[in-house]
Amino acid sequence: MSITRLVTLADAAELADLYRANREFLAPWEPVREERFFTEAGQGDVLAVMLDDHARGRAVPRVILDDDGAIAGRVNLVDIVRGAFQNAHLGYWVSGAANGRGLATRAVAEIVRIAFESLDLHRVQAATLVHNERSQRVLGRNGFVRYGVAPDYCKIAGRWQDHALYQLVRAQE
Repeated sequence: MSITRLVTLADAAELADLYRANREFLAPWEPVREERFFTEAGQGDVLAVMLDDHARGRAVPRVILDDDGAIAGRVNLVDIVRGAFQNAHLGYWVSGAANGRGLATRAVAEIVRIAFESLDLHRVQAATLVHNERSQRVLGRNGFVRYGVAPDYCKIAGRWQDHALYQLVRAQE
């Protein structure tokens, strides 16, 4: 049974509520956000861009659904590159209330299947803060391999921070 689905513009209000409720929980793991990001209009803007990227074949933006069908988080493939690379970046988060129940692990498994079976990608890569052990376990459970550390990789929680780099390469047939 699928636990993710493509985002829609109609998800903006529910996502804004979820982001507001999880603002402190997510703050150590995300960029500093402007206030508008936490509003329905702000989420509508984010989703419109993601859906445009999806229509152009550059992204797969999905929501993660809890057992009751409510949105529990997001999982995305972004920066899809074709040609000789056939690669995408993976990103995901799950709300504090839904954390630790395997939703992220299942959602990552589902989007990896989409990447390899539907999109015919060769590689999916992900980066986590070096101290984000929970996210690293999600990646490990899905077969991702750590291949390095990137110093000052991304500005998270207001400062440039090192990230552990992971990849999953599609098995050759």
